Amino acid sequence: AGAFGGFGTTTTTAAPAFSFSAPTNTGTGGLFGATQNKGFGFGTSFGTGTGTGLGSGLGTGLGFGGFGTQQQQTRINLDFPSTTALGSGLFSQPAQTPAQSNQLINTASALSAPTLLGDERDAILAKWNQLQAFWGTGKGYFNNNIAPVEFTQENPFCRFKAVGYSLMPNNKDEDGLVVLVFNRKEADIRSQQQQLVESLHKILGGNQTLTVNVEGVKTMPDDQTEVIIYVVERSPNGTSRRVPATTLYAHFEQANIKSSLQQLGVSLSMARTELSPAQVKQLLQNPPAGVDPIIWEQAKVDNPDPDKLIPVPMVGFKELLRRLKVQDQMTKQHQTRLDIISEDISELQKNQTTTMAKIAQYKRKLMALSHRTLQVLIKQEIQRKSGYAIQADEEQLRVQLDTIQCELNAPTQFKGRLNELMSQIRMQNHFGAVRAEERYYIDADLLREIKQHLKQQQEGLSHLISIIKDDLEDIKLIEHGLNESIPIRGGVFS
Repeated sequence: AGAFGGFGTTTTTAAPAFSFSAPTNTGTGGLFGATQNKGFGFGTSFGTGTGTGLGSGLGTGLGFGGFGTQQQQTRINLDFPSTTALGSGLFSQPAQTPAQSNQLINTASALSAPTLLGDERDAILAKWNQLQAFWGTGKGYFNNNIAPVEFTQENPFCRFKAVGYSLMPNNKDEDGLVVLVFNRKEADIRSQQQQLVESLHKILGGNQTLTVNVEGVKTMPDDQTEVIIYVVERSPNGTSRRVPATTLYAHFEQANIKSSLQQLGVSLSMARTELSPAQVKQLLQNPPAGVDPIIWEQAKVDNPDPDKLIPVPMVGFKELLRRLKVQDQMTKQHQTRLDIISEDISELQKNQTTTMAKIAQYKRKLMALSHRTLQVLIKQEIQRKSGYAIQADEEQLRVQLDTIQCELNAPTQFKGRLNELMSQIRMQNHFGAVRAEERYYIDADLLREIKQHLKQQQEGLSHLISIIKDDLEDIKLIEHGLNESIPIRGGVFS
């Protein structure tokens, strides 16, 4: 263990053969600076401990395998992590083995002090190995008797790394949701959905007590489609339950079943289940392989929603491109949903306009029916009171009606004003009939949209005019420069 001192806490008294202690300068180019050293070139700030904190970072990628994939895979599912493939190698940092220690020593030798040629060319080779380590590709040669070091993007010196955030699923294991990713387009999957369900039922053994159901179908980048399924098991007594997601996923991961799924075009399967608090805590405590612990801690601090989002590493441009494609696909889906909502809103607005018109029509009809009902009541009351003397309350009501009638018939009162309005209306109708002009009315919302469109057109024309003016000024400046240069040339060659 003393051969590689690192980020540990147990200190040693003797300087080990390979440590992060003060390097010994040899006069040639160093790892990151201008001097080469036989230590590792990081200076004394890292201490001289012999811990194993860096061991998992330069391991074989077992420190972080991913979400919802097999343990031997390293692909990260950015959408819905799974708990079925969260083995001990995914969330736990494995103990450092002698092979890993040798790997660390060989990597450090290739980056700081290669002894392949035995002259000043080893310094150039060290810089080349450092460049390869930064890129995360290539082989680092450092000794004639030892095999070269294979640089991958998981090594801690690779610069093309970042940390993103993914949404944690909230589905229970009892929901039984399992995701199958097909290398086929969504249209093909939807057109052959029934045949797909029958094929999956056959893969499950054709048991009549099992029923395969499709929860949803979603388009993914690169002409892939995500199909979410669950299986319902019916017991002889008539009750039914969903098969747990972990049980169904374990069945799909069997060798013969997996080969059958691959024949159907399935490239990936995962169980959509939520992470337990213990798993989330263990994942956050241990940084993934090749990710600096400081960057991982900062990613946890910058998490915008720790209850719903979890940090995941992005290693290399390929992973970044995949996330970009996923985000672009989700943006298109959101835009499609917004278009559907906009169409629904337009349809609701049309229905509202039609409803308002019908309400106004029914109000007029109600008013007419009320007047007719009043006339019927008046005639009925006249027939009922026929032959009776006028009572005191009726006489009082008659006096009030006569007073109102006199007020209405007064020249300066309501009747006179109504007659004036009627005359003006007749004159307008007469002039309108003579001119035979049609009048159009524009809806307020449509008028606002037209104004906005004309405003944008005006802004575009103003911008175009400004560009033309700038071009004209440039042309005038060029012409002025040409006119000034012609006499000078004539004087030189005369």
